[in-house]
Amino acid sequence: MWYYVLKIALSAAMIVAVTEVAKRSSTFAALTASLPLTSILAFVWLHLEGEPPQTIAKLAGQILWLVLPSLVLFVALPLLLRNGVEFWTSLLLASAATAGSYAGLLPLLRRVGVDV
Repeated sequence: MWYYVLKIALSAAMIVAVTEVAKRSSTFAALTASLPLTSILAFVWLHLEGEPPQTIAKLAGQILWLVLPSLVLFVALPLLLRNGVEFWTSLLLASAATAGSYAGLLPLLRRVGVDV
């Protein structure tokens, strides 16, 4: 049980740290948020739980491909906000565009033989 509490606490601490740092320096917060800390934690947890290296390697490869459609959010959200669209509407539209990007990319990746 303590192991799950530790996993949750570390993961939550990362999110809180980014939001608190963003209040002081958006550049440093962006740098911190852009680091693949979640992925690294997942790799560490999997390793500590005894998963074989092939499982971790597969996850790392899948993350590589699935980062691509997530970038749509970081293009759409600032464009919408800078053009005067209200925050919640911008977030909803950017999220929908991101979801659409995932929906389009996943079948394409499968068709060309990428294991996702």
